[in-house]
Amino acid sequence: MRLLQILTALIIAAGTLAAQPVTSVTLNGQHFVNHGLVGVGRMPANLKDKFGETFGSFSAFTFQPGSWQRNANGSYSGTLFSQPDRGYNAAGTTNYVSRFNKITVAFTPAPAGATTQTQVTLTLTDTIKLTETDGTPFTSLDPTSAGTGTRAGFPAMPQAFNGRLSLDPEGIVVNADGTVWISDEYGPYIFKFSADGKLTSAIRPPEAIVPKRNGADSFASNNPGPGQSAPTPADPTTGRQNNQGLEGLSISPDGRTLFALLQSAARQDGGTGGSGPRRYTRLLAYDLSSTAVGGTPVLRGEYVVALPTYRVGTATRVPAQSEMLAINSTQFLVLARDGNGRGVASATSLYRNILVYDISGATNIAGTVYDTTATPIAPAGVLASGLVPAASTEFIDMNNAAQLAKFDLNNGPVDNANTLSEKWEALSLVPALDPTAPNDWFLFVGNDNDFITTNGFQDGAAYAAALDNDTMMLVYRLTIPSRVVNFSSRALTGSGAGAHVLGFVVSGAKPKDVLIRGVGPALANFGVSGTLADPYLALFNAAGQNVLVNGDWGTPGSAPAGIAAPVRTYASAVEIAAAATRVGAFALTAGSKDAAVLTQLDPGAYTVQVSDASGASGISLVEVFELP
Repeated sequence: MRLLQILTALIIAAGTLAAQPVTSVTLNGQHFVNHGLVGVGRMPANLKDKFGETFGSFSAFTFQPGSWQRNANGSYSGTLFSQPDRGYNAAGTTNYVSRFNKITVAFTPAPAGATTQTQVTLTLTDTIKLTETDGTPFTSLDPTSAGTGTRAGFPAMPQAFNGRLSLDPEGIVVNADGTVWISDEYGPYIFKFSADGKLTSAIRPPEAIVPKRNGADSFASNNPGPGQSAPTPADPTTGRQNNQGLEGLSISPDGRTLFALLQSAARQDGGTGGSGPRRYTRLLAYDLSSTAVGGTPVLRGEYVVALPTYRVGTATRVPAQSEMLAINSTQFLVLARDGNGRGVASATSLYRNILVYDISGATNIAGTVYDTTATPIAPAGVLASGLVPAASTEFIDMNNAAQLAKFDLNNGPVDNANTLSEKWEALSLVPALDPTAPNDWFLFVGNDNDFITTNGFQDGAAYAAALDNDTMMLVYRLTIPSRVVNFSSRALTGSGAGAHVLGFVVSGAKPKDVLIRGVGPALANFGVSGTLADPYLALFNAAGQNVLVNGDWGTPGSAPAGIAAPVRTYASAVEIAAAATRVGAFALTAGSKDAAVLTQLDPGAYTVQVSDASGASGISLVEVFELP
């Protein structure tokens, strides 16, 4: 449910985009526009991290909260947390230590394309290894088939033959304090680590997706390490399929819900591989709010997600999902793909799409019989009667030849350095910070190169694969009006009846922290002419009472001469600037005449009115941000 709901926005002016829409889709009344590929970046396959080991690409990534910004020259920058998976494992798993990386990103969009692939510059700045609380490193070795690791205060966890906890990391979420959530394939669990990589907690999912062999937990994925035996049977009887764990992990924009998506259907739900009926997988929703019992995440929602299908001749295939990203509390982007690409048997992918899903009308099965191993949601791959899956539509075709050709990329049939690799597994969404298009976002998509390089080093030994599979990043520009971290309205603004008006509702049972801005002079930094010279912002409650005013954002509570300001404690300019950084809003110039207030509002309906302090007219932008 939206925490801030838009009611009305008067005289919204349309901005001019640098490139025309390529595709537009509608889902549950919401419109999503793909303006196309606007940038590419790459890192060499033989790149080493600070420990001298092969970097290993992107099994997942996300931007550090508050780090994304638009620079004065129109470029962008931010800090990316990236997650490699379990290392180079062409012949079984190894003792590679799980870790995450920090990368400085510089981005200059090229909507028309370019002969180079340097629009995104990626600089590896740090690597943090993952350990237990006592400093014992995690391992990438396949867990033993029988038996689990026991640690005081934790659920039973996957453990390798060498006594270390096993982790095959696939998803990452970064919190404002630098701590991270990481989802894995083996458990499939969700782990929380401190900013320096120490394990602090673990979430065990419903029993329906915990892998079982011979009636007991069995976390092996049938990828034994050196000298170790394969599990019997090879596949779990129930729970997640081998190597098909919690591939997708994301947090809602309000920071209150952690979502995890199983890569494909559980064994009892038809999960038997790409040619089998593995279509119906599960999305988990954990409550992270302070109302959660004991401060521990609580499973509040669980939904059926129907994976897409495609045809190979007369046969139907189901591509597994590789990543998911929460747009808001009910809508998600999901990347699904086949197993083709650079370096595999077929360089030409038949299916590589990013879809939009919406769970607002789906059945919530959390805490029901479907969470047990005895009651499948899709026996033999057929959805159980009465269950409604998430609605969906295909959005971005990553194999679109025209878009790839803009940056000299291809989807086969040739197999060269510019052929898209098989595994694309990372998604992150950041605002375009463009006042002329306030609902525009950049979607960063990254590949997982499986540590494939002709000059590799891992776990104390050199290795050489048959080719170099570079780390790559694609960037798309999207319009997503349903992204509810903020609402924006741009309009020609006058006085009196010509004032710029925006209404919104604070819903729920508790007050919300809100940043409200009336921007005029700062729009000139983005090439907008005829801006409102001296915006004056006033906020009214449902009873018509003026509860907040601001004339100059650097002077809290300021109002034009002759107008009495409400008696209220106002946030300082420093606090307002920090809040803008936190929500990803573009910065206001110190001392400018733009207006802004940071406040906590009780649930209810509100109206923002912006006009010029002297009665002049011009273009203004009104923005309402809910702080996470």
